[in-house]
Amino acid sequence: MSIAAAITAEFDHETASTRKLLERTPAAADWKPHEKSMTLGRLAMHLAELPSWGGRTRQLSELDIAPVDGPAYASPVFESTEVLLATFDQNVREARAVLSTMSDADYAAPWTLLMGGQAVLTMPRAAVVRTWVMNHLIHHRGQYSVYLRLQDVPIPGMYGPSADEPGGM
Repeated sequence: MSIAAAITAEFDHETASTRKLLERTPAAADWKPHEKSMTLGRLAMHLAELPSWGGRTRQLSELDIAPVDGPAYASPVFESTEVLLATFDQNVREARAVLSTMSDADYAAPWTLLMGGQAVLTMPRAAVVRTWVMNHLIHHRGQYSVYLRLQDVPIPGMYGPSADEPGGM
């Protein structure tokens, strides 16, 4: 099995599970569980944008999220659940198209994350996709499920039944 086939299968599962949560986004976009936390809308949009980072690993050999001579990376702003889902779906489609067609050599090539022109990390693209895209998505999806739970929103199963949906995933 190619690296692309393995990564794409995982990407498909994790993004489908993430979409199930995003579909349940309530109107309380400004709510946050703690003063140091992101708002619900900001966290939802972060989940919606994360898949796009997968495609960028192939299109760019490095990314500076705070360039010295330019504006820092800016995340999209939450407008509505409909816009959130449209953004997520587009990012998933575009990233999947890239990730599924990368060669093993593409996945082995180094990729660098910069901040202010300084390298923060350099990893093979496969490791970047697994760590900075998928694991990052899973991490924030768990965080988001807590946000939804605290808003009394039923949580769907991700890897099996949930307390709210004991009959399935």
